[in-house]
Amino acid sequence: MHGHSFLAKVSTILPVGWASFPGDEVDALRLKLNQVVTPLDYNLLNREIEDPSNENIAHWIRAHLEVPGIESIGVQIGSQEGAELDKAGHTHLWKRYRFESAHQLPNVSAGHKCGRMHGHGFEVILHADKGDGNNHTSLTYEDLDTLWVPFFKELDHACLNDIPGLQNPTSEVISSWLWNRLKPLLPELTWVTVYETASCGAHFDGINYRIWKEMTFDSAVKFNRAPKGDVRRQIHGHTYTLRLHLHAPLDQIMGWTVDFGDVKLLFDPVFIQLDHNPLHEIAEIKNADTGSIVCWIREQTASLLPELDRIDLFETPGCGVVLNWGNGGPVLPV
Repeated sequence: MHGHSFLAKVSTILPVGWASFPGDEVDALRLKLNQVVTPLDYNLLNREIEDPSNENIAHWIRAHLEVPGIESIGVQIGSQEGAELDKAGHTHLWKRYRFESAHQLPNVSAGHKCGRMHGHGFEVILHADKGDGNNHTSLTYEDLDTLWVPFFKELDHACLNDIPGLQNPTSEVISSWLWNRLKPLLPELTWVTVYETASCGAHFDGINYRIWKEMTFDSAVKFNRAPKGDVRRQIHGHTYTLRLHLHAPLDQIMGWTVDFGDVKLLFDPVFIQLDHNPLHEIAEIKNADTGSIVCWIREQTASLLPELDRIDLFETPGCGVVLNWGNGGPVLPV
């Protein structure tokens, strides 16, 4: 008998008018999810769920959560492992690993800081599709652990440039290097995620490379469309977490899709308008709800970052809006 702190997540496409007013969607969804999981909190899960694994808890929540347009239900233990139940009924397991290594990028221009030998605490997430109820594998987190051991031994406390195939060890190259070696051993593998730092990294799914750059900004807001008496009409504020996702082909010389530093530099004019400012005073964001903010960010970045095809914006940890206009592809769990 043991216990965990579980985190439950829901991603949904809500119809217009579902919430009490435009801008209330995030809080209303949070309350709905909280109502469903409250019976599980400080309870013996076996009383409610016969086999309370992450994936079975996700199925239980899906059966009890009366919300339209559900795209996925996620349940995780800490930040190390979790299960995502998608709208097609497939269960996706993921687990996070870490290794400490040095590297340098040999093809960058003179003076680029990444051309100097340096190091990172890299993190890797392996994502695997267990299938649906009709075609379900017996894959477990322990299976992922076993597969990871030889890769950890090769990558940890090493200079990545000395490893065959990693002479130009960008996040994108590391992710595809891992994919090409893991996929034959793990047919269920759906994509590999590599964190270079806590705020940026890359994914590879055998075809598509995607990168993300994450940042925070501190802003004041008030919801002008909230009803009278609602505290959200008052000026308040958040530390927002913003994640920019970019999809582009791999530059065969540089070994990346887009330089993380370039993403930050190109986005900076938009960031300056957001950070430490009252967002409701920007004419195009006068309602200042998270959905309005993320749409404004897209408009402002369209010409600056043409590779951008998804924006995640969280007003509090785990609560926010995803705007996606691309063809999909691997992304971090919401």
